[in-house]
Amino acid sequence: MRKHITAILGLACIPCGVWAQNDSISLSTVEVVASPMVRAVGATVEVQTLSRKDLKDLGIDNVADAVKRFAGVSVKDYGGIGGMKTVSIHNLGAHHTAVSYDGVTVSNTQAGQIDIGRFDTDNLETLSLYVGDEDNLMLSARQYASAGVLSLQTERPQFDSGRAYHLRVNLQGGSFGLASPSLRWAYRLAEHTAFSLYGKFTRADGNYPFTLHNGELVTQEHRSNTDINAWQGEANFYHTFADASELAVKAYGYYSQRGLPGTVILYANASDERLWDEDFFVQTAYRRTLSRQVQLATRLKFTHSWNRYRDWGSQYADGVQTDVNRQNEYYASATLGWHIAPGLDAALAEDVSYNDLDNNVYVNMNYDVPHPSRWTSVSALTLKWRCGRWKVNGNLAYTYAAEHVTVGEAPADKHHLAPALSLNYRLLANRQLYLRAQWKNTFRVPTFNDLYYRRLGNINLRPELAREYSLGLTWNTSHRAMRYLAMTLDAYYSRVKDKIVAFPSTYVWRMVNFGKVDIVGVDLTLGSQVDFRPRWNVKGTTSVTWQRAVDKTNPSSQIYNNLLPYTPQWSGSASLVLSTPWLNVGYSVVMQGSRYSAEQNKREYRMAPFWDHSLTLSRDLRLHGCTVHLQVKASNFTNAQYEIIQYYPMPGRQFSATAGLDL
Repeated sequence: MRKHITAILGLACIPCGVWAQNDSISLSTVEVVASPMVRAVGATVEVQTLSRKDLKDLGIDNVADAVKRFAGVSVKDYGGIGGMKTVSIHNLGAHHTAVSYDGVTVSNTQAGQIDIGRFDTDNLETLSLYVGDEDNLMLSARQYASAGVLSLQTERPQFDSGRAYHLRVNLQGGSFGLASPSLRWAYRLAEHTAFSLYGKFTRADGNYPFTLHNGELVTQEHRSNTDINAWQGEANFYHTFADASELAVKAYGYYSQRGLPGTVILYANASDERLWDEDFFVQTAYRRTLSRQVQLATRLKFTHSWNRYRDWGSQYADGVQTDVNRQNEYYASATLGWHIAPGLDAALAEDVSYNDLDNNVYVNMNYDVPHPSRWTSVSALTLKWRCGRWKVNGNLAYTYAAEHVTVGEAPADKHHLAPALSLNYRLLANRQLYLRAQWKNTFRVPTFNDLYYRRLGNINLRPELAREYSLGLTWNTSHRAMRYLAMTLDAYYSRVKDKIVAFPSTYVWRMVNFGKVDIVGVDLTLGSQVDFRPRWNVKGTTSVTWQRAVDKTNPSSQIYNNLLPYTPQWSGSASLVLSTPWLNVGYSVVMQGSRYSAEQNKREYRMAPFWDHSLTLSRDLRLHGCTVHLQVKASNFTNAQYEIIQYYPMPGRQFSATAGLDL
């Protein structure tokens, strides 16, 4: 393991070695552009960002695959292009991670976690992860109330001089029946008004081969019921008014029909489960400067989600089980920021949302339908102070949730005040060397499934509380041809109280406040870029995480001090991109160390470590005023056989090719 971690760290050092051999290159050939990693060095919290170029050079076309490159992040992946994928920061759980799309959070009150596998990167400008609160003062209150934020930022329309439109067409094909065309069209309606449309279709049969071990017998099998057909589209409208205020409107739609592959236990690989998903939202964001000292940002959003689950089998009375869920959210947010004095700023944010859920689950089981609905208010007061070498951010986030049901008893109202404080100190006046620290409290309200789901729900659940502490050191330098060499090192400790878990009772399982969890870890990121000559450069990045997340619920329990399921102590990633006038070559690797699939850390539950290597070759050609993009990618080219979730084998070696046209 030490050799493997050393190899990952070595990738980031390759550009440094190249620079040492080319220290006579003139700075006149260097384009001075601050990279996302350099900007993260001066932040008060841990920030990691992938730009559009980073995603393109590495051939990453899915948000879930991109997030695996971040330190301190775990992604649960159930395998295949249609498998659900959720993200957790520092093992606090997916419920504590907010997903923001163009500054407005994506929500799912029924389950409390977002499937990030449905978002692709074709239409994104940046993808960022904040462990704590951004330095941006004009956030929504929801983001302040979360342990961390995964931020997706849409690519804004850009037009060449004299041209009022931009068109991008991509066609991707690959292993296991993958076919995915996409189109992005932007049009300039007026000097300060633009409109864009984006659409993508994805289909795949997903019947990839895998190796099945049964004692000494090893056989080659194929995954079944892993097909997917998915349509995704969005429309964006941007306008800048005469007073410099800005309006952005987004309408987003997603529909998918997919098979749900079952667990592979010896030769029981059959599965007939099907899932249909629909998701639609429309959101507006408006920002205006009211005076030299005061700014206003408002957000409105409506979300409608629908899904249908169907399974066939003799265990059902009619031979088939169909569950249908519908949920809606109405959301409004406003943030008022003002400049109090030189170096001192403040903001007050207020979010109000209404959620409801309707389903037929209870009808199928001859239960009365509770039809739950929830009003939620989140208020946040933020202060930001800058003085000399100091940067200090602090906020108070207050959450209040009240629920109503048409049948049965409603749970008690829930409220909580969560403080947070982060700071950054520049240790040397003439060097980019910083010390930073953070303390943050968050909590998550139980989901509708936690409270009401069939006979499993428990309306007496308390909110899940989390406390986070971190201390970090960041550094950046540059010299001659080396554009930058940046490093961040953050140690953290978190404790989760009243963790909501499913626990067996006399007759059935119930959701209870049972767990206590301690999490200790260290995140390390390295990045460097060296410019040889015009249009020649090499860029390397590395992220490594050591983490120990253990159960602290009951000292007399057999699982006390045991590692939580699916929490490796070591994980990491690395990438290396060589850019030339003729060809760009990108290499990346993602790894996880050994971990356990159950709460008991026994040998039979241990899952082997894995390394997933990818290689990308790409080239852009300029032809008659347009750009042709060609790319081929080999994913998991060593054909490693591994699982992220036990009994859900991941795909082995696979290939894809992409051809695109920008006009």
